[in-house]
Amino acid sequence: MPSLLLPHQQKECLRWFETTLRQRIQKNPDLKKHYAIKSYQTGDMVQVGQRAYTLDIKYTDNKTHSAKLRNGIIYLKLAKGASASGLQKSIKTLLSRVISSDFKPFITRRVLELNQLYFQKDIKSVNLKYNQSNWGSCSSKGNINLSSRLLFAPESVIDYVIIHELAHLLEMNHSPRFWKLVSNAMPEYKEKEQWLKKNGVQCDF
Repeated sequence: MPSLLLPHQQKECLRWFETTLRQRIQKNPDLKKHYAIKSYQTGDMVQVGQRAYTLDIKYTDNKTHSAKLRNGIIYLKLAKGASASGLQKSIKTLLSRVISSDFKPFITRRVLELNQLYFQKDIKSVNLKYNQSNWGSCSSKGNINLSSRLLFAPESVIDYVIIHELAHLLEMNHSPRFWKLVSNAMPEYKEKEQWLKKNGVQCDF
């Protein structure tokens, strides 16, 4: 759809946006992290929790991208024809996929441990997926879904999100009964919520 603004009006809107954004970042420097775009090159190291991964990036004539993890090295094969922005987005998706696979046994074990300790409910599956809209979810069928971005958080914060989702197996809401379940399992859960609010933007690939 063509713009309804005249060229000089478009420039004025752009200047206003740039000025407003600059002022907001000056008042709150952490906002800059929301707009920062990560770029990756061969030899870069990705630190996720206590695990470190080295990147080996190669460009191929293939039409699709792929990734493989071996001995701490993530081998990325990227299609040459993709745009720069498209490549970075694809790299983020590929990193999430292979690192989630590496962490899944640990996360699954922790979910089962916390469930046995506090809830004793049937769990159908534990899944790690790249998700920016929430940190986790729980279905009535017993599927526990966690955002792979959570892997960048301290283990106690990961435990909180797991407990939060497990509590939904008993209360599929955020009623006082639900929060009582969470509090019984983790009395200091509000500290973990505050950590996510303050540092969550840094938890990303």
